[in-house]
Amino acid sequence: MNKILVANEVTKRFGDYTALNKVSLEIPENSIYGLLGPNGAGKTTLIRIINQIIYPDAGQVFFDGKPLEPQHISMIGYLPEERGLYKSMKVGEQVLYLAQLKGLHKNEAKKRLKFWFDKFEIGDWWNKKVQELSKGMAQKIQFIVTVLHEPKLLIFDEPFSGFDPINANIIKEEILLLREKGASIIFSTHRMESVEELCEYIALIHESNKILDGKLSDIKKAYKNNIFNVGLQVENGEALLKELMDKFKITIPNFHEEEKQLDFNIQLPSPKTGELLTYLSSKANINHFKETVPSANDIFIQTVQNKNING
Repeated sequence: MNKILVANEVTKRFGDYTALNKVSLEIPENSIYGLLGPNGAGKTTLIRIINQIIYPDAGQVFFDGKPLEPQHISMIGYLPEERGLYKSMKVGEQVLYLAQLKGLHKNEAKKRLKFWFDKFEIGDWWNKKVQELSKGMAQKIQFIVTVLHEPKLLIFDEPFSGFDPINANIIKEEILLLREKGASIIFSTHRMESVEELCEYIALIHESNKILDGKLSDIKKAYKNNIFNVGLQVENGEALLKELMDKFKITIPNFHEEEKQLDFNIQLPSPKTGELLTYLSSKANINHFKETVPSANDIFIQTVQNKNING
């Protein structure tokens, strides 16, 4: 698989503070790549290096197979967490100006802007000043400016910040559509539900170091811990649970029982799974028996906590 961006042992220091420590990443083409980490982990520093706002002290970044150079800026779209629109300028004047900074001819910029303003049904915002817009309205304008020049690589830093659920979903659908049309996307967020919905790959940076990366589905498989959610139809659920704990030498701290329906989670080594199913089917009707897969949020918390404990 081709890589749109490769970071090779990138290091950045600010005085005695190391913001990034030999961080290596590979962003596949035409993918949505989640860049995750707690506040202060180093994500923003890496994004600024990709945008050539700052430069690494060591290591190298490659864009589309070539060393990252100034001409690549026109192939990158960046939506920062801290938005940068000029509040006293009219929306139309501002988006035209920013589009031309990205290399678009004025006529082409007007054509593309009309498409996006019509699509978002915001044509009447053209002559408004940015300061007249709500935060969510300004976010839409910033999103349009970011994607207008159709860059190969898009970097979204907390793109849903300030949006209500309806508009957040609109932007989410647009991000997916951009990926379908061939864009590669780096997606930085603290909203793990958005990671679940959008990201195929993730990297987790903590205290300046990359501590996890890969395909999200593969990472989830690696973090599975043989916990199964079980639903049974049974006459006496508590009695069955006691038998179950005695037979398998385990504890089941939490369960839910209502109208002969018993629901609980159980953790057993893989070789015991077949034995458990045979036992349960002899004692009750099984409504469901499914392995629980950790969420991106579970993996994030567990990995960071383990790193903090183990150093």
